[in-house]
Amino acid sequence: MRRRKFIFGSAAAALFPFAVRAQRADSVRRVDLLIAEPIENDPYYEGRVTAIREGLRNLGWIEGQNLRLNIHRTSAKAADIRKHVEELLGGKPDVVVTSGGTTTAPLLQATNTVPIVFTAAVDPMGAGFVESLSQPGGNVTGFMLFDYSLSGKWLEILKQVAPGVRRAGIIRDATTTSGVGQFAVIQSVAGSLGIDVVPISARDAGEIEKGIGKLARLQNGGLIATISAAVNGYRDTIIKLAAQHRLPAVYGHRIWVDDGGLISYGPDALATARLAAGYVDRILKGEKPADLPVQAPTRYELVVNLKTAKTLGLTVPPPLLASADAVIE
Repeated sequence: MRRRKFIFGSAAAALFPFAVRAQRADSVRRVDLLIAEPIENDPYYEGRVTAIREGLRNLGWIEGQNLRLNIHRTSAKAADIRKHVEELLGGKPDVVVTSGGTTTAPLLQATNTVPIVFTAAVDPMGAGFVESLSQPGGNVTGFMLFDYSLSGKWLEILKQVAPGVRRAGIIRDATTTSGVGQFAVIQSVAGSLGIDVVPISARDAGEIEKGIGKLARLQNGGLIATISAAVNGYRDTIIKLAAQHRLPAVYGHRIWVDDGGLISYGPDALATARLAAGYVDRILKGEKPADLPVQAPTRYELVVNLKTAKTLGLTVPPPLLASADAVIE
């Protein structure tokens, strides 16, 4: 009898560690990030990854303990994105976090069950991602990058910082609904500001160089770089050409100003990424994307590079400078 008890006890002791490991494995949740990164190791995107990781950690999701975080970095090419979509879905993630429409659309074509949280969609209803902002209705929800009205503000800022501007080149991706929408809003306010707007294609570097060069040959020109993955992929080129042709330019994110651009007005992408971590947390705890409303930014930040302004011979108006969230000197 004692021997049988000993054998049973030994067997239980031997099996116990495996049971514990199995229990721990079952409690680990998998979250995948799918990011279309036009520029390798781009701080614009890498900062979002860090913000999401930190946001999840602050909510109790610790990598190596109860969380497995998989990051898929891809180019903006459709074939590359489809490859990563197939790969990540094969791993059966609990939640997938996407950057914007470029990655969200292919993922939704591949699954209508895996929960998805987008962090930077421009027009989720127009793109068909959700039924409504308040009740998404499907397996996807998230955060809008900005409201279209922001686009008109860029032209107003350009006129404030460079009152002599009469023509503005608008660098945009005409193949997306957001690219078309942003240009339409800018065009709608241009007349009241006395500015003619000219579209510049972001299809490739050659098109951008050609468009900016043509604008520079005219007098009183300025630039606006709209928000899109395609435009951001040529960030260094656009900033360099604006400096070369001495054109005042307004951008949609502060990374452009950090890199030498004149002025930016746009959403705080890092704050939005931290909010996205909150939605991931809620989904992992049982809530459904269909019941989590799509949220728009509540504030935008204005950033000014005074060094660039001086190089261009511009004096930033004191009221505009006083309203800046950050100033680079």
